[in-house]
Amino acid sequence: MAKQIDDETMENVCILAKLSLTDQEKEKAKKDMQEMLDYVEKLDELDTEGVEPMSHIFGGQNVFREDVVTNGDNRDAMLKNAPKSKEGQYQVPKTIG
Repeated sequence: MAKQIDDETMENVCILAKLSLTDQEKEKAKKDMQEMLDYVEKLDELDTEGVEPMSHIFGGQNVFREDVVTNGDNRDAMLKNAPKSKEGQYQVPKTIG
């Protein structure tokens, strides 16, 4: 059986999680936490010999595409839509005095 959850541990969990539980709620939470720890301990009994560790359940590697520029330099075309431009840049009103 896993380490028993005592009242002090439950109080520390409540403080860290900023929970204010009644005594009845604390007992229920303590029981639930104990069941979780017992289950994790039961998982330790599984034979994992020869099972390769994994960091993710999906087997794919890098699925990202190469970053390739497709639209090129269309500065002149973009500046045609601007209300005002100056020296190849958008010209905007001054906002800071």
